[in-house]
Parts: sequence; structure tokens; C-alpha cells
Amino acid sequence: MSSEQTPAQDTAADPATPVSRPRRLTWAAALAAVQGAGLVIAAGWILVLGLTGAPDDRQQAVTGGITLVVLALLPLLAARGLFLMRRWSRGPAVITQVLALPVAYNLLKADSVAIPAGIALAAVAVASLVLLVNPATAQALGIKGPGRAD
Repeated sequence: MSSEQTPAQDTAADPATPVSRPRRLTWAAALAAVQGAGLVIAAGWILVLGLTGAPDDRQQAVTGGITLVVLALLPLLAARGLFLMRRWSRGPAVITQVLALPVAYNLLKADSVAIPAGIALAAVAVASLVLLVNPATAQALGIKGPGRAD
């Protein structure tokens, strides 16, 4: 192992060598999983109301529920990848958080019970972004900064 090689780089060469997952990475995975679970719950709620209740447009309710289930796949897959320390997982996790910020803003502008949901979503998205861009997280995932390819 050269003097410039990090433990994450060494693990990429030898998958049998275990590397401990930083707590930041575990928390980022947990927050992404919470977001994905929240989308699945919202999708279930919309689907149940659309199928059993009296929605204005049943087809729109079902389509919205299915769309939320599909959207839940991104944070859920990212959470699994982060938990397993997969390099590819940081991109989808960051994209999820960036997409969550405008949604949180729109929820905060509403004059309804959606305001607490907007606060919670904004807090989770910002906390996740802070955890994901942390240098320790990048190092644990084996991600090098620009111009650092060896």
C-alpha cells in the first residue's frame, strides 16, 4: 500500500478487507430511507383514498399513488447503497435531497397542515446534504475530489 493510498482505496482493491462505516454515512442512509418510506406511505394513503373514497378523479389519484411509489425507489435504493458503502449511491442521494428542497418550500408556502411537513422535509434534506458532502463520507465511499485521480 502506497503512502497516498487511503483505506477506502485499499478496500476497493481487496473486497475482503472490512472498512468501518462512518456514523455520518449511516445517518445519511437512514435519512434517505426515511424519505423513501415517507413516499411509500403517502403513496399508500393516496391509493387507498383513491380506491375506497370519493376522489374528484379516481384515475388521477391512482396515477399519483403509483408515481409516488416509483419516486420512492430513488431514495430507497440510495439508502441501501449508502448503507452498503457503494460509491454510486451518493449521486442519487444528493439528487433526492436537491429535489426535496423545492417540495419543502412549496409545503412551507401553504396555509395548512402541510407547513410542519415542509419544515420536517427541509430539515431532513439539509441535514442529509450536509452528511453527504462531508469529506469523511466521500472518503468512506472511495470518492476522490476533482483532479485527484491517481
